[in-house]
Amino acid sequence: MKQILLNTKISKIYMICVILIAFLLLTSYFSYAMFTVSKEKSNAISIVTGTLSYVLKIDGVSTDKLVVGPKEEKTFTITLSNPNERMARFNFYYLNNLPSGVFAGYKIIDNYNTPPIDTGVNLEKVNTISSSQTYQIVLANHTEEEQIINLGVSVGLDYNNLSLPSNGHLFREITNTVSDTILFDTKNNINVEDNEQYFVTGEDPNNYIWYSGKLWRAVSIDTSDNSVKLVTQWNISAISYNESGNTAFEGSYMEEWLNDISVDGFLGNLREPEKFIKMNSVWNATETAETTKLAKTTLVTDPVGLLSSYEHTMSYSGTDYTTGYLNNGLGWWSITPYNDTQVCVVFSDGSISYDLPTEVAGIRPTINLKPSIKIVKGNGTENNPYRIDGDNDTNLLGTLLNTRYSGEYIRFGTGENNLYRIVSHENVMGTKITSAEPLKKSGNFITTTFGNNSIFTNNNTIGTFLNRDYLNIENGYLKSEDIAMIEESSTWYLGVVGDSDSYKLAKYTNTTDNIFTTSIIYTKVGLLRLGELMAGQFTRYSEKGENIPTNLTTMYWTLTPYNNTNYVHRIRNSGSSIPTDTTQVAISIKPSLNLKQNVIITGGDGTLQNPFTLALAS
Repeated sequence: MKQILLNTKISKIYMICVILIAFLLLTSYFSYAMFTVSKEKSNAISIVTGTLSYVLKIDGVSTDKLVVGPKEEKTFTITLSNPNERMARFNFYYLNNLPSGVFAGYKIIDNYNTPPIDTGVNLEKVNTISSSQTYQIVLANHTEEEQIINLGVSVGLDYNNLSLPSNGHLFREITNTVSDTILFDTKNNINVEDNEQYFVTGEDPNNYIWYSGKLWRAVSIDTSDNSVKLVTQWNISAISYNESGNTAFEGSYMEEWLNDISVDGFLGNLREPEKFIKMNSVWNATETAETTKLAKTTLVTDPVGLLSSYEHTMSYSGTDYTTGYLNNGLGWWSITPYNDTQVCVVFSDGSISYDLPTEVAGIRPTINLKPSIKIVKGNGTENNPYRIDGDNDTNLLGTLLNTRYSGEYIRFGTGENNLYRIVSHENVMGTKITSAEPLKKSGNFITTTFGNNSIFTNNNTIGTFLNRDYLNIENGYLKSEDIAMIEESSTWYLGVVGDSDSYKLAKYTNTTDNIFTTSIIYTKVGLLRLGELMAGQFTRYSEKGENIPTNLTTMYWTLTPYNNTNYVHRIRNSGSSIPTDTTQVAISIKPSLNLKQNVIITGGDGTLQNPFTLALAS
């Protein structure tokens, strides 16, 4: 993957360049780095994800220079072939020996606008090529004498540097790191006002990345090492930030959940975190009521953190950050304490406010990818996110599902209820899954009350539905082969989580000893706990800048009692949680179950666009 620049014949160095390029052109085809260009030209850097081939021809003959007669326009063709999935960019340029003040202009005959007449080297016109395309290019000589014009296609690291690089060759290696890819995709606006972080801004930039079963957005690039900060696109779960009156991130419930390396925490379910992320990332958890750049009063070192209120405001290039790409239509915690009693939160319309740390709001975990991580596939859009080297598995036929990662999608069930996601491997041998969204019937979310009290059983209202109606193939939720994959009995934890309590009490007797609660039930199908992975929302509750519901999300029951009487935690439409009366309110159902250890993958790659298909191994 190479860079090549073509220069004039004025100097000895230029002559070497032309001779070498002429030699290469005899072979007709070149292999060039596929690249993108920053709108911040002073910081322009090229990146590579594959090869971009082209051939220059005049009257069918390959060449690197063009003879244009007096006052003549000369038409020739340039053919580019891009075998990559990502959109490539190229910049045609020309060099001539015209005297000062005399110029040649050019235009590309296609669907592009004619660029302005240029004085020698065109550095601004960037064109795109998605597959293979031949362009006609017209060069105009405005002098009374014949002109020889040298031609090229720029993939330059620095467009203004037309001399040989330090290695003495016309070629320069260029890498496809995540930072380069994000910084220099032309759809991405990059705010470089902060010299410590370059921020991606705008309403919908090409900064989607798929890693470890989850969709992320690239937020910023650390200028000290080119690591890339990612935040999950959706709310992965919901918990209280901390106990009453304590807004510090360090030592909080939130810090523990994010960095818990067990099956219960976020970090413990990431794919090979030591390989992909900066384990010693520094998070600015300084208290402030402002949204300007934070002082560095309170710094915490952890693998996983949250975005600060300042980082959220930097997501949009203007002043209305409610329309920025970080507004996912849900409510979620920031890492920033607002004062001694409240923590900053982002509301579903994208505005920033504050709440008590005991409230239960959505979680968008944040990590920093190592600088060396590279892009190998995708174009950064939501439907075709960037895939990174080492997390782009292919040919998983026959792989055990219990080796895969939290968040990955699977085909399971029927009709409108045929999409599920991996939660964890809580029972070690098998795979815990949950429906990707609450159950539907004829396009509408179905609802039910919970039961006569807050304790889930096989015989209460929701337990009866899940372990009888849901498992009945005549009701159309599951197929017989799906049911055959489900463990006959699993352990479901029914610990109580009250005001100011840690999420861990949903499963354990306390927050330190990891002794399981004695409040359990054994049954085939259950629900997710409060604070469990995938107990969040994965689509928009409201449109950008609005509080108008989209009806794409709905509230649903969890398994976790708020008290021992009639209240259970529910996940709200906006991703937060609130205790709900089990007898008075009918809300939606998001079933959870454990698949057997011998379930194997028969197809797919685990993404939303291509979910795993499954079968029982013989």
